[in-house]
Amino acid sequence: MKKYIGTKQIEAEPMTRGDAWGKHLLREKPSTENFDDEGYHVRYEYGYESWSPKDVFEKAYKVADTPLDRMYIEYNELMDKHNKLVLFLGRKDAVEIAGENQITLMEVQKVQMHDYLLTLKERIGLMKK
Repeated sequence: MKKYIGTKQIEAEPMTRGDAWGKHLLREKPSTENFDDEGYHVRYEYGYESWSPKDVFEKAYKVADTPLDRMYIEYNELMDKHNKLVLFLGRKDAVEIAGENQITLMEVQKVQMHDYLLTLKERIGLMKK
């Protein structure tokens, strides 16, 4: 199968598995052992509602209520990509894997990503004042 990455905007609120059962968001009744599991009541763009366990939800979604929230998301995602690029470029076999032309362009990209990170960091600092 091919890999896919999706982005969607949702609404959510904290809710236990038991409360989700009471609101008819689950197909199966929770057992007494997992009735108090933490999670989120999720409402998707077209009105579909469900419940998601806390760890699964928080891995997939970040709060994006304000411009500052969204800027932090952008900064953290870019930092992650930048760090992965730096790690790849530090490999002894990077040129063998990607070729000299790609490595040259990746080095340029790394500098541009770093500059972009600095700009975002400055904007975040200004917004926090």
